[in-house]
Amino acid sequence: MPATAPAESPGTPRKTAPRKAPPPGPGRLPLPALLALATAVFITSLTETLPAGLLPAMSADLGVGESAAGQTVTVYALGTALTAIPLAVATARWSRKRLLLVSMAGFAAANTVTAVSSAYPLTMAARFVAGVAAGLAWALLAGYARRLAPPHLEGRAVAVAMAGIPLALSLGVPAGTFLGDAVNWQTAFLAMTGLTLLLLAWIAAFVPDQPGREHSAGTPVRVALRRPGVRPVLTVTLLFVLAHTVLYTYIATLLDDLGLGDSTGTVLLVFGGASLLSIWLVGALIHRRLRVLTVAATLLVAVAATGLVLGTDSTPAVYAAAALWGLGWGGVPTLLQTAAGDVAGDAADAVQAALVTLWNAAMAFGGLLGGLLFDLFGAGAFAWSALVLLVPVLAVVLAARSHGFPADRGTAA
Repeated sequence: MPATAPAESPGTPRKTAPRKAPPPGPGRLPLPALLALATAVFITSLTETLPAGLLPAMSADLGVGESAAGQTVTVYALGTALTAIPLAVATARWSRKRLLLVSMAGFAAANTVTAVSSAYPLTMAARFVAGVAAGLAWALLAGYARRLAPPHLEGRAVAVAMAGIPLALSLGVPAGTFLGDAVNWQTAFLAMTGLTLLLLAWIAAFVPDQPGREHSAGTPVRVALRRPGVRPVLTVTLLFVLAHTVLYTYIATLLDDLGLGDSTGTVLLVFGGASLLSIWLVGALIHRRLRVLTVAATLLVAVAATGLVLGTDSTPAVYAAAALWGLGWGGVPTLLQTAAGDVAGDAADAVQAALVTLWNAAMAFGGLLGGLLFDLFGAGAFAWSALVLLVPVLAVVLAARSHGFPADRGTAA
């Protein structure tokens, strides 16, 4: 949290609402602001997944087994899942910039404590706090990006902001692992603190403010769920993220089973490069092609999972599957955030909080499900489970033609 707390409490009405910044000129995106949001997304995603590459060293220093050290990822996701909705309600009146600064300060504090802690309970507490900070951040980032852009460029603005996710997964985790191997795992977390402090200055200087909600009541989540299209979007979010998480969390284990354990970093680079291409394509086409893009993303990841199931004796097939996986998954956060924003209407805060909750619940459960599948069926079960989960994803997207994933966003209700 910031060194100096705000004078007013979240529940106290502001005397003057924050003034909305003027929108950029036609055809222009506020790139300095959006890149700051993308960096916030990068920090949020990397903080969650960084322990995956540092587990042996973390477990040794904390005096626990690797499976227990792995729960530092799960407790982060649980922190987000359990607090996203109540925090979204409690901070609804806060200006968006103020809320973003608070959440990023929370990351700086949590990562610092993680780096200096030698006690497992304290480390787990710090990771939970980081998850809470993520709940604050995820509840506002996509909507913040949309509000900073002209209406016809909202989808592209979200795509720029969400680019931090594949960058964290494909570049951030390998870089953090390398730093941990070269120095120690604590240095990797301290580097995250340093990056976050730089980002706080960047946000203060270049990100325009946006007001919070004028009225404190808002729309309860149970009411928001009745809006047409909300349930299909949330269902797709839960299942798609679960499918991806099972596969990604255990990709090193799967590759080792295929005899490619030494190529994990290269495979992730292929995945990341394809993800960046996916983000660019989605940003260029999402304004009118949300439905087509979501169907294509589902099919691409399904084909990739099939390739990992069938191409186990072919190294080129594994790399091709990684490329298709990245091409499908890279734009999914943008597609789902945009779909949620479209169906939310005046219930944007409630729908976004529900999406964040389900997203992180899927990530937390994905790690547990993957471990159970591995114990029961071996590494081959990861790709099969992803394929099975994507079948209902495709069915729901195809069925939600009128609300949720419409053929034409311009005519969606």
